[in-house]
Amino acid sequence: MTEPELIWDVQAELGEGPVWDVRRRAVWFVDIKGRKLHRYGVDDGAQVSWDTPDQTGFALPAEDGSLVCGVRGGLYRFDPDSGVFTLIVSVEADRPQNRLNDGFVSPDGALWFGSMDDSEETISGALYCFRDGVVTRHDDGYRVTNGPALSPDGRTLYHHDTIERRIYAFDHVDGALTNKRLFAETVDGFADGPSVDSAGVLHVGLFNGWGLAQFSPQGERIGTIRMPVQTVTKAAFAGDDLRDVYCTTAWLGNADKRAAQPTLGGLYRLRVETPGLPPALVRL
Repeated sequence: MTEPELIWDVQAELGEGPVWDVRRRAVWFVDIKGRKLHRYGVDDGAQVSWDTPDQTGFALPAEDGSLVCGVRGGLYRFDPDSGVFTLIVSVEADRPQNRLNDGFVSPDGALWFGSMDDSEETISGALYCFRDGVVTRHDDGYRVTNGPALSPDGRTLYHHDTIERRIYAFDHVDGALTNKRLFAETVDGFADGPSVDSAGVLHVGLFNGWGLAQFSPQGERIGTIRMPVQTVTKAAFAGDDLRDVYCTTAWLGNADKRAAQPTLGGLYRLRVETPGLPPALVRL
């Protein structure tokens, strides 16, 4: 494993949601609070940014070449060529205090995502799935959602309540979730975004924990990837062999630490031994 390298000092207030775009050979990520969508070219280091209509929790590539974005109030289609955001479907019109926070695409093209109270006070977050043009609520009662992610065999779905530092697991069969259970807890930081490698190891961003926590498929804490800044939000496996790991970070809640950690909010890259899983595309 290589040491983490700062590749874009983007100064994101709340960098989140890195994802590997195979076709464009780029990593997309968002600054939720800064209302920005960013793209980093892995071959040439090209850096491109767009303003978003509102706070945006994720931007995930779709089969038609667009991205599906979790903007506050709904799912939007983003066209990178025109820079235009178009509403696909409204989400949580009955919960105006909420925003969308993290997302993941399962191999069948379904988009799983969570919501949360923007003030992080009310337990009003939920877990949803967008499939065949329909949004379905699968779980409820979260303060801050993060994830989900799937095991390599697709039979276990992981989803977090970040503030509670709890990682939950569900049985996942044909798009249905059952048997919710506590999988693990983080003691050295808040359980932020998850990603899974090809060996089934769950990598969890540690907000205020200086790294990525690693858990075995049995829920045992087996390691930590240390980072040079304290607020690590999520990792994405990228590159031709899926062994390049890109990590988003944030300075939210730590403005007083920026003098000592001037690259808080930057995008980092490191190299690992075990590859990740190929990303899927949203089916619209």
